[in-house]
Amino acid sequence: MSYQLPHRFFVIIVATLLAQGCVGLALQTTPTLIPHLTQAVFEECDMELARASMPADLKLMEGLLKSAPKNTQVLTALSMGFTGYGLLFLEDDDPERASSFYARAKAYAMEALGDEGRKLQEATLNLEEAKVLLRGLGREDLEPLFWATLAWNSWINLNLDNPSALARMGVAQACIERLLEIEPSFLYGTAHVLMGTILAAKPAILGGDEAAAKAHFDKAMEISKGAFLLTPCYYARYYAVKAQDKDLFARLLDEALARPSDELRDVCLLNTVMKEKARALLGRMDELFY
Repeated sequence: MSYQLPHRFFVIIVATLLAQGCVGLALQTTPTLIPHLTQAVFEECDMELARASMPADLKLMEGLLKSAPKNTQVLTALSMGFTGYGLLFLEDDDPERASSFYARAKAYAMEALGDEGRKLQEATLNLEEAKVLLRGLGREDLEPLFWATLAWNSWINLNLDNPSALARMGVAQACIERLLEIEPSFLYGTAHVLMGTILAAKPAILGGDEAAAKAHFDKAMEISKGAFLLTPCYYARYYAVKAQDKDLFARLLDEALARPSDELRDVCLLNTVMKEKARALLGRMDELFY
């Protein structure tokens, strides 16, 4: 088993490198530094410790980016961090701020994707043009494409009353479809969760499909065997509420609460926060079902 430095030592190392102007050399000679830094955050099971430490980590990585503005690892890590912070700590209580974090995360990940990513953000791009661009992205682009897609679709979910969000929904959905083609099981099938969410949220006249949404959520549950708690929380929140299936809603959330957060150590932070969200959703059952 390999030994990994505790998270605080990564922060000290990065801060020292920034102070000494050695960032470019460090990123070349220690390419695992950034992945290990982000991994340490998402393995943290203490929600309050993570909430307090993540902003400083993000600013440190933005400092790294100034010294290496084209570094795809740093850009991808920033997208992962801003998306994660918005999803875990801002979305429920401060959706406006969460939206700004998602927009920032999307911009970083699209920059990591190079020309294709920059073109995907153009407002004049139509759906067929977007699909052509996405076909040019492969497995080597999986991580930045994933975080761009998660950030974009999370931003849309918070801005459904915004005409620009509705106008770009088709391109954002095409990004999910490409993820499902490249690696549908990445991060425990989150692309299936995103597709299930968007199909459940849309009215049928705009392409919504409750049966297809349920199939995607079921597939995501199968991939993680129910241990990745984002899946049952989103399944309950977006599908069960839309279908007005109160029994399914309660069962999914009760099962999520019964699972240990560290069953999947690499997403312990996410699982811990999702259990809090599950409790909050159960407390709103009378409001959500009629």
